[in-house]
Amino acid sequence: MNRRMGKAPEPNRRYIPRAGVYAVLATGCGILATFQESPRPEFQLPGGGIDPGEGSLTALHREVLEETGYRLHRPRRLGMFHRFAYMPEYDMWAQKQCHIYLAELGPRIGPPSESGHWPVFMPWAEAMTRLAVSGDRHFVAQVARGRL
Repeated sequence: MNRRMGKAPEPNRRYIPRAGVYAVLATGCGILATFQESPRPEFQLPGGGIDPGEGSLTALHREVLEETGYRLHRPRRLGMFHRFAYMPEYDMWAQKQCHIYLAELGPRIGPPSESGHWPVFMPWAEAMTRLAVSGDRHFVAQVARGRL
């Protein structure tokens, strides 16, 4: 699946492509999400941008560990979506290319190393309504309903 989620791009604005990877970390009765304190408090799928020269799976493992303190196992790509958003931490408007993976939760290594992030276990139904990004909610709902 390759679709746009969220607000439509503003026609006269320049958006910089920004590839990222995010994980639906299944825990049986729900998922492990991350609570991000800023730039606005919200729940998200753990993940983030792919650094230059970095592979998508390497970035996924790194981002999940940084934001949750947990490792992941057996990632499987589910699909991707585009969203257009302002990224205040980079002072840029981005066309975010969000690649979504389903993975099993691995062991906890320690606390998150990325400040302002905390791991949060959420039941499936709660995740389908409380995750801030509509594309995240879409993929969580598809996994919860056994469609992916």
